[in-house]
This record gives sequence, C-alpha cells and structure tokens, in this order.
Amino acid sequence: MAKKISSFEKRRARVRTQLKASATVSHRLSVYRSNTSLYAQVIDMTSGHVVASACSRDEALKKMESALPKRSVNLGSCKEVGVLLAKRALENNVSKVYFDRSGYQYHGRVKSLAEGAREGGLLF
Repeated sequence: MAKKISSFEKRRARVRTQLKASATVSHRLSVYRSNTSLYAQVIDMTSGHVVASACSRDEALKKMESALPKRSVNLGSCKEVGVLLAKRALENNVSKVYFDRSGYQYHGRVKSLAEGAREGGLLF
C-alpha cells in the first residue's frame, strides 16, 4: 500500500524544487517554526555553511525595547527576528536570498518574518 504524503511534505518538495531551479541566487533563508520559537538562518548553498542566524529567543531581541514577554512568539516578535537576521546577513555581505519556507504556509509568523527581513534590507 502506498504511503500517503501530507500537504506539508508536498509543499516542502515544491519549495525545494523551485530552489534548485533558481540558479541565480547563492544563499537561502531557511525557516523553522516550533510551538514556542521561530528560527531563521541564511545558508550559503554552495558550501552549506550558515552565514547568519536569528531566533525569537536571541539575547539581542531581549535587550531591545520592543521585545515582547518571554514565551511569546507573535507577529511582532517574528518581524523583529526578520529585521535582526537581515542586519546580520548584510554585515556578512549577503543582500539577495531565496526564501525557503520549509513547507510552512506563507501566512502568519512566517509571513511576518519575511516582511521583517525585507524591511531590514534583504531582497527575495
């Protein structure tokens, strides 16, 4: 009997196929979303090394005035993660990335992260 493929796995495969087809971009912004946190990394696709990373539990976000209470991952904090990630990526001379949403729908926290990264100066 054939194994049923979930819609998450179908989206993940579709995103990865589009990523491989776009040979113009050499870095990707990968997103991982858990129930309590949001993680994002800019990865060099040629070497596989992480160029920049940020998460909702980052110390730099806790020091910011707009930081939200502990254990609160909402749209505002996700946007701040995107801005922080963009800042760190631009420090490492990365301005253009491919947005790898890892099978998550472009909605809610993932969309807020992407908007924050765009505000920070990254180009998708």
